[in-house]
Amino acid sequence: TPVRLVVAGVFLAVIVVVLADQWEQAKPLLGRLSVPSVLAALALVLAGIFTTFLSWRAALADLGGRLPLPGAMRVFYLGQLGKYLPGTIWPAVTQMRLGRDYRVPPRASGAAVVVFMLMVIGTGLLVGVPVIPLLGRDAVDEYRWLVLVLPLAALAVAPPVLNRVLGLALRLARRPPLPAPLSLGGILRVAGWSIASWAFYGVQVYVLARQLGAEGGALLLLQCTGAFAAAFASGPLLLIVPAGAGVREAALLLLLGSTITAPRAAVIAVVSRLLFIVGDLAWSGVAVVVERRAGSRT
Repeated sequence: TPVRLVVAGVFLAVIVVVLADQWEQAKPLLGRLSVPSVLAALALVLAGIFTTFLSWRAALADLGGRLPLPGAMRVFYLGQLGKYLPGTIWPAVTQMRLGRDYRVPPRASGAAVVVFMLMVIGTGLLVGVPVIPLLGRDAVDEYRWLVLVLPLAALAVAPPVLNRVLGLALRLARRPPLPAPLSLGGILRVAGWSIASWAFYGVQVYVLARQLGAEGGALLLLQCTGAFAAAFASGPLLLIVPAGAGVREAALLLLLGSTITAPRAAVIAVVSRLLFIVGDLAWSGVAVVVERRAGSRT
């Protein structure tokens, strides 16, 4: 319990620092957005975060670590607060520890995080790369290398390849094999929920862009979705940056700048970051409440 309290305090301290930094940038720009549009964007972010949870849960279930919904929410959402610390290991470490409370083997929890993160990057590239030519010459010049990364990402999440890699890693670590290997059906479920999250996040950017005066219909929606997916997928590639802070905003500014103008893209990048912080905290609170109510009924 003392260790958990210390870790929770560190998580909250880092989140406050990130939020304060973003708030100073966003404060002079928030007046351009109406309250209904911000609330609509927040609802879309909340929906997207929930579908990412379903993607992770599908990965864990396919690996043999099935959890009831309240327990799964607690493990995932509290673990995800670790992404606000430098490095990408903290969500995995926290989820492995919390998973023990539900008798989920740590190797299954750790493997689920690996599969989940690979799928976030892979589907982000799948959604974003085809749209980059529609975002202007600067976007093409800076992100054409993602065309080479996409096939590697697709190969990395193929069940035969991923099962061999995970099995080798466990053998080198002298750990037992996974309770169950990844299946094609499981990978498709993980990918499906992940792609659904990109749809929600893309509409979020579209709502903010339209409110800021950007013009366009289906094409603008496609540009917003692809740009956000490509920008988001670049965040986990830098291991020392908490939650991709700064990376996603810079990428989104470049990818969307020539489409909806740089000032609008800057507002969207900052407001979106704030909405994700609020969304992560909100879902963490919901997870704690749901798990406690479920525990009181048993």
